[in-house]
Amino acid sequence: MSFLSIQGLHKSYAATSIFSDINCEIGKGEFVTLLGPSGCGKSTLLRCIAGLTEVNGGQILLEGQDLVPLSPQKRDIGMVFQSYALFPNMSVQQNVAFGLRMQKVSKDESAKRVKEALDMVELGSFADRYPHQLSGGQCQRVALARSLVTRPRLLLLDEPLSALDARIRKHLREQIRSIQQELGLTTIFVTHDQEEALTMSDRIFLMNAGKIVQSGDAETLYTAPVDAFAAGFIGNYNLLDADAASRLLLRPVTGRVAIRPEAISLGVGDIDAEVRSHSLLGNVIRYRVEARGVELLVDVLNRSADDLHGNGKRLTLSIDNDAIREVA
Repeated sequence: MSFLSIQGLHKSYAATSIFSDINCEIGKGEFVTLLGPSGCGKSTLLRCIAGLTEVNGGQILLEGQDLVPLSPQKRDIGMVFQSYALFPNMSVQQNVAFGLRMQKVSKDESAKRVKEALDMVELGSFADRYPHQLSGGQCQRVALARSLVTRPRLLLLDEPLSALDARIRKHLREQIRSIQQELGLTTIFVTHDQEEALTMSDRIFLMNAGKIVQSGDAETLYTAPVDAFAAGFIGNYNLLDADAASRLLLRPVTGRVAIRPEAISLGVGDIDAEVRSHSLLGNVIRYRVEARGVELLVDVLNRSADDLHGNGKRLTLSIDNDAIREVA
């Protein structure tokens, strides 16, 4: 039996369907990400699991128990929001202890668990501070500690990192993943950031227009997209229509083709090309080249300045045949 089973879930507002017939299974201890563009239904699905939004049909079974009839307080679920949702008039310690007060946990036990939770998110020395005295990343860690301290069966994270700068975001996602693995806590994470999804998840559910279009581990979603949407959303695939693909590959192609930019090699092969532009992305140089009348993105490791191909340079390229995928 799955730890969490969502069966035939439906949500609509008046005549507008947010999602319908959502079905998925999540195992105990898994870190699962709901990934997709804004408006695809991922946050609404998370809120339905938490009980903050009513569903119009279907079941949400947590260890065999249907959560749909239960209030949020009776679901034993922790949730972290993008906005932190901390009480400004309470100290860090009081914010984290709030859920334990609601559970009527003893004072001594509460103090012990609050300390454990704050130490876990590396904020043990911040217990007496107030939210206005903290950075955004620290506030988000307090919110995480507040969810962990009640020892929920399931943890839900609704785009908790999107308001943070890149450096803090990277550190905090590593911290969240480490804590989740240490506790073996079943977690559902919502994001529209593919890098977060690829680096953090055991499995990813890719959503679009209220449907789960593909699910699997990071490697599967990246290397084997099921359709053009999946290819366009995960990574930076070159998506070519049938005519462009036929010209480039010199063979008949009947549908759209997806080619990963790192699967194209410059300076080798028999396809003549010209560099149109290039940009430095840290350890990767991204080229825009034209080959046989087709524009392509090509990603090359930035090893040294001597390897840089200037705009207008003519060269050859080759394409890894195993990386060419026809997509719907």
